[in-house]
Amino acid sequence: MLSTDEFNSEKGKQAFQDYDTRKYVLESIRYVDLVVPEQSWEDKSLYIDMFDVDIFVMGADWKGKFDFLKEEFPNLKIMYFPRGKVSSTNIKKEIGKLYSTKDE
Repeated sequence: MLSTDEFNSEKGKQAFQDYDTRKYVLESIRYVDLVVPEQSWEDKSLYIDMFDVDIFVMGADWKGKFDFLKEEFPNLKIMYFPRGKVSSTNIKKEIGKLYSTKDE
């Protein structure tokens, strides 16, 4: 599941890359079987059931927030991985600084 740009907006977030680019990157990873658009919080349970998901992976900043899924899907393995060293939030801040100093 990959949050669509619209769903990210509802969550008050904006990805550095658009949905199609992020999807392309994920699909290029050989361990990824399928990337589906997440358009709401409810999509997680729906897709886990629909696609018989056995491993659910999130960033470590979400640790514990999706453990409730084990109640509905006892065989689901939930994994929380540390975020990479590259942060889209930091990239956006740095770009913002570059543009703000040009105006001065």
